[in-house]
Amino acid sequence: MAGPVSDHWSDLENDAIVADYFAMLADDLAGRPYNKAARNRDLQAVIGRSHGSIEYKHQNITAILQAMGEAWIPGYKPAFNVQQSLIDAVVRRLSLRKIPARPAVRNAGSTGDQVVHDDGPLWIGPPRPSATCPRPSIWSG
Repeated sequence: MAGPVSDHWSDLENDAIVADYFAMLADDLAGRPYNKAARNRDLQAVIGRSHGSIEYKHQNITAILQAMGEAWIPGYKPAFNVQQSLIDAVVRRLSLRKIPARPAVRNAGSTGDQVVHDDGPLWIGPPRPSATCPRPSIWSG
């Protein structure tokens, strides 16, 4: 991806940095060690962006994932000034999942190493009748 570097990131650059972020996220969630500085250097060589630019874009990805209720890397503080093209790249990456994953949300009150899974909406209402429980007369049909 050589050539002049502009302020606007291309889809290829965004896809590369999002793939890099998700690789680190997988390591983070699995408890495997990874080296953010080395990964940044490798990405600099591929896309030709500066260390700081890549760091800030990783923070943008954190902000996007946090807003979507997805798991994110706690070592990248969210930066919310995000380009739409980066959001599109994150959505493309998330759509590659074979089966939908439950959203994982970091507990806001934690130190960043606790993950809470949301199983979806809860049913709040009266319990369903069972064969072993007599049916109250107020239930019809």
